[in-house]
Amino acid sequence: MYKVKIISKFSGAHSLRNYEGKCESLHGHNWKVEVALSSQVLDCAGMVMDFTEMKKETEYILDELDHKHLNEIDYFKKHNPSSEEIARYIFDKLKVQIASRSVSIEEVSVWETDTSCAVYREQS
Repeated sequence: MYKVKIISKFSGAHSLRNYEGKCESLHGHNWKVEVALSSQVLDCAGMVMDFTEMKKETEYILDELDHKHLNEIDYFKKHNPSSEEIARYIFDKLKVQIASRSVSIEEVSVWETDTSCAVYREQS
């Protein structure tokens, strides 16, 4: 099994619902996003997926979130914009985008700070 990762980032604001504390008020983060893909086989260039292509596919999704108030995005009107839900949102969108390729998404990690992250992966 081969595994590759890229790291990207976006900035955005959110407020957490059903939460008591500072994060219930509107505030922002510079989120770091780590995407891991895997495959049993390599393409003709000897890669799981070209890093440039991985970044492009990920950036397409992150552009929807960058410099936005996440609570105003349709998905986050129904789901609290926690780092956990942001990771799932990115995972689900990326899964659809790369469905025609012979790669699998292992996991998406969303770092809210340098020391705190949430990870989403599907159960095997």
